[in-house]
Amino acid sequence: MVTIKAPAKINLALDTLYKREDNFHEVEMVMTTVDLADYVTVMTLEKDEIIITTNKFTLPLNEKNLAYRAAKLFKVHFNIQKGVAIYIKKQIPVAAGLAGGSSNAAATLKALRELWSVECSLDELAQLGAKLGSDVPFCVYGGTALATGRGENLKLISSPPKCWVILIKPRIGVSTKEIYEALDTSKSQRLDIKGMLECIEKKDYEGICSRLGNSLEEVTFSRYPIVAEIKKKLIQFGADGVLMSGSGPTVFALVRKEYKLRRIINSINGCFRDYEVYAVRLIG
Repeated sequence: MVTIKAPAKINLALDTLYKREDNFHEVEMVMTTVDLADYVTVMTLEKDEIIITTNKFTLPLNEKNLAYRAAKLFKVHFNIQKGVAIYIKKQIPVAAGLAGGSSNAAATLKALRELWSVECSLDELAQLGAKLGSDVPFCVYGGTALATGRGENLKLISSPPKCWVILIKPRIGVSTKEIYEALDTSKSQRLDIKGMLECIEKKDYEGICSRLGNSLEEVTFSRYPIVAEIKKKLIQFGADGVLMSGSGPTVFALVRKEYKLRRIINSINGCFRDYEVYAVRLIG
């Protein structure tokens, strides 16, 4: 039996450049991991089948689940004639823009490599993961990275300075496909990706906060105004930097001082009582 931690990710910057001929978007993203995680446990079965169980009743247990597809892909790629039971202890919100499903898939690939003592590198697992989704290769490596292409081309970079991250997810789910299909890249303002990378390298916290950006925000905000409202409130509450993660609906706030963190959390609880709220650390 093997258990692997599957952390959530946030986008410090997400710039969509243009729509490609394969219908994916060419992107430049700076991604990093936070200390909110699922845990994926795998165990060999005698019968050649894939069984998924979880503590989250809304999670699909079939091929709609990326962890299931990751296990199937791994078995075919490495010609494994064994079955596997996968248990996902879910703590990352579902359909939240935090790459929970991709992180589960990446953790499944790494766990099966260990469980069945398969000789392969992280690079090979990442290439395999790219067949499952654009965020999976990043989740295989973790840490902090610049992602290009459709998100599968990665350059690992140094970690940003440590700080608190407040995550707020309203009781809605957002379809990444829907948001990208509605995006008009000709109207998107380009982000200062180079500046963001320089600030991360210099551990310039203020510079990072001032360069947070996500070209998907406008589309998501127009369809789900509550996401824009959450961002507006977090800015009013005094967070150092605020941004929607991925295609949403989760909004995150960066905060360095613990007294400010407590004050913002108290204000959030007064405004958004039925939302999922997490205070975690950057671990990228």
